[in-house]
Amino acid sequence: MPDFSDEDVGPRKTALRTTMLARRRALSAPARLAAAERLRAELRALVQRVRPHRITGYVPVGTEPGGAELPDELAGALEPTGQLLLPVLRPDLDLDWAPYAGPGSLVAAGRGLREPATERLGRGAIGSAELVVVPAVAVDRRGVRLGRGGGSYDRALARAAPRALTVALLHDGELIDSVPTMDHDCPVRAVITPAGGLQHVGSG
Repeated sequence: MPDFSDEDVGPRKTALRTTMLARRRALSAPARLAAAERLRAELRALVQRVRPHRITGYVPVGTEPGGAELPDELAGALEPTGQLLLPVLRPDLDLDWAPYAGPGSLVAAGRGLREPATERLGRGAIGSAELVVVPAVAVDRRGVRLGRGGGSYDRALARAAPRALTVALLHDGELIDSVPTMDHDCPVRAVITPAGGLQHVGSG
């Protein structure tokens, strides 16, 4: 692999992000809806198979995979004592975590996000999750994840438990051969796509 500096990688990541987000915007509303339904079904099956006590998820915005029903789907797949944590964006762009208590617990936040208004558990709460579900713009075969560019999930993923299954949700065509990599990038262990279902990447 070529030895690119961060100065080289940054513009390449930006260009790739622009291309991938344009593809998402080009998807029709029915296509996005069908993709979201398939992703949620795969996630529900995964949660029921793994039977984690605590998981993390997110509230999709815009064209992000999973659809608005994603938190309810994740929470509903858990056993009665299970807990779903959702991210709360801090001013420094790091992520805090708070329990999901139903749609009524979500409030509007900056950057178009919706976040739980429940008690914040701290940045390290992700470390107690057995299943970590994150958004991504693209992921490569090594598990390297392309995000929105703020570094929030790279910092959060670095705190995940070593044995946690970290999974990124993607649209079809977003599992690609290579994502430009920086030292701080934190890979995921698996992706879910509408057509391909759960696929392990990197060392899995």
